[in-house]
Amino acid sequence: MIVEGKIRILIVEDDEILLREICTFLRRWGYETGSVRDFQDILADFSRYQPHLVLLDINLPFFDGFYWCSKIRAVSNVPIVFISSRGDDRDKIMGIAQGGDDYVEKPFRLELLKAKVEAILRRTYQYTVSDRVYLGEELYFESSVSALIYKGQEAELTRSEKRILSRLLKDRPNVVTREELMMELWSTDEFVSDGTLTTLVSRLRSKLKDFCGSQMIATRKGQGYYIEKND
Repeated sequence: MIVEGKIRILIVEDDEILLREICTFLRRWGYETGSVRDFQDILADFSRYQPHLVLLDINLPFFDGFYWCSKIRAVSNVPIVFISSRGDDRDKIMGIAQGGDDYVEKPFRLELLKAKVEAILRRTYQYTVSDRVYLGEELYFESSVSALIYKGQEAELTRSEKRILSRLLKDRPNVVTREELMMELWSTDEFVSDGTLTTLVSRLRSKLKDFCGSQMIATRKGQGYYIEKND
């Protein structure tokens, strides 16, 4: 089975701060995320959202994650990843015994969670992780061809502008120094001075603003550039 369109991930987590962090992170990588409204009837939200994957905390109000895993397993084979601060091997064994596919122990790096999600999606759906980096509503960057798409239209960017945008997106939300960007452009046999880079970034910002309404690229004074958050 090949999954078409955006992958839907249901996050069952009662810690609002962690929930927002996971949702924001996964959305940046093009996933749709949903959360539970009623912890007394998680199965109703599951049925309503029809996710491709579930991230399930163990310590929940009313009934724990093991209980809800068994309930989901009674109606679906959707992959389930437990996320919990309970690192005891007995809990991990219980999670697998109840039908879980993997277990991530809190605290965890969001990059690790993403890697596990992608691995399970590949195994379950023969799903190829998209090269698209979503930046907003109907706005995404197609990494494989270095194309910025908005509402079905491609931005007219030069090769250098594409390289700059690609590098900033690859490293986001971290800052990319001016020296790193210049080296990125030199690797294409194009000599870029410090002044030239300033001009390139300025023109790129102007193009992005005209194209999608946001210049996206922010400056960290004395350090370099980064992609602004779009959440």
